[in-house]
Amino acid sequence: MILSFPFLNNRMVDARATFMSFPIRNQDGYITIGIIGSILFVIAIILLVIGLKKYHVRIVFIVLILNAMLPNQLMTLYQETFAKGISAISYDGKGHCTFENVSKNRLIGECNFVLQNHSNDDVTFEIEFLDPYFIEDDARMESLMNVAGLHTITVEANRKKSINMKELINVTDVPNHIESGSSSNIHFKLIDRKADRIL
Repeated sequence: MILSFPFLNNRMVDARATFMSFPIRNQDGYITIGIIGSILFVIAIILLVIGLKKYHVRIVFIVLILNAMLPNQLMTLYQETFAKGISAISYDGKGHCTFENVSKNRLIGECNFVLQNHSNDDVTFEIEFLDPYFIEDDARMESLMNVAGLHTITVEANRKKSINMKELINVTDVPNHIESGSSSNIHFKLIDRKADRIL
């Protein structure tokens, strides 16, 4: 469970194959820690079944449910009690962006998402939009919002903040960009002076 703990980064963002919350493969190839975690998990289940004299099926079923649910619950508990800075920021994964072509080299980009600060202090950070790894021909989409530089955001203590970013993007020097379109379930990187997180 420790190996599959989802904090600090969302390791499932670029995962192309997973097993019991372990990312096995991403766009760069196979992930060693995910493969080791999967093998250890299977061995642990086999040893659990061998070691039990009764209720094999029930216990294995309970273990599978706990393994699926407990890491996320522990992460939420940690964020709501001890986390500081960007570690205390959560994202529901439901953000979306739209891009509209207004002239030959200009797009209007607009992104909307909700962040929540679970700490008792205001948190200020920069945000870098990330393109999805499965986009065709590696065309730039969400990352076009970074063309003019990273965006600085402050989320007040114990607050949920709805964020709307809209800007005119000059794509003259940007090769292989989209002309228009929209995307949902966007991902981004939170950056402060000490650390960064991918959500």
